[in-house]
Amino acid sequence: MLPRMDASFTATLSPQASRLLTDLVYHHSRIRLGPDKQPMLANRLRRRLRALELRSFDEYCTLLQSPQGPDEIEHLVDLISTNHTGFFREPDHFTILTGRILPALVPQLAAAGAPLHIWSAAASSGEEPYTLAIVLAEFFRTPPSVPWQIEASDISRRMLDHAQQGIYRLDARHTLPPELLRRYFQRGVGIRAGTCRVKAELRERVRFQRVNLFQAEYPVPRDQHVIFCRNVMIYFDPPSRGILVHKLTRHLAPGGFLVIGHSESLLGIRHELEPVRQSLFRKP
Repeated sequence: MLPRMDASFTATLSPQASRLLTDLVYHHSRIRLGPDKQPMLANRLRRRLRALELRSFDEYCTLLQSPQGPDEIEHLVDLISTNHTGFFREPDHFTILTGRILPALVPQLAAAGAPLHIWSAAASSGEEPYTLAIVLAEFFRTPPSVPWQIEASDISRRMLDHAQQGIYRLDARHTLPPELLRRYFQRGVGIRAGTCRVKAELRERVRFQRVNLFQAEYPVPRDQHVIFCRNVMIYFDPPSRGILVHKLTRHLAPGGFLVIGHSESLLGIRHELEPVRQSLFRKP
């Protein structure tokens, strides 16, 4: 056991450690950490070094290359992943979902007696898939109705644990219309005051699991009718974006839709999808 670090510990990131960490993160997640991200990398890892009672980033790199390395690499990727999200983020996409996508899909599914499948491919702490669940529950309050299920995935186990609980603070980031808050959430009382929890009947519609978008095979069923993969590709280089779009396209049903973030584009990427409008694409 290495000696416990004292309170004055201030590890600095050596060039060798920086290169190894950057390469490991890229290899396992395709997230490219440029020179401008090195302070962020060091800051996010210092607490982890303290928890492991390591004295330097170089010792941490030694751990990453040891037999225990694979498990620790998962912690590393988790710590550097960005998890900014909120309910009804980029609200135009949910308007498009109810105004264009669902009207195009639901009549055919209803006629065939088939269920609707939607995948939130970068679910973070759960606000996006729960927003999708709210939107679908509202849409199907009037017929025709079809069975539906939402797949939700993320690379971060820490975020998935939070998402599965479905508990959120009632703050500006999670502002919801009062009628939706009443219909789909339980307000916390006592020590839970100031929070709300997604009701069980809605949580049961969302299945969470860990997925690295660059793993060989996805444990998510194919023939998804809609895939939301928003504000993720901005962290990847062009070759990685091309690989990801190809993999997601394979999981879309014919006629299915891919939704990406407003700040993202498929320009320069060879793909099979038809552009419908900004940030919305359809598989022929």
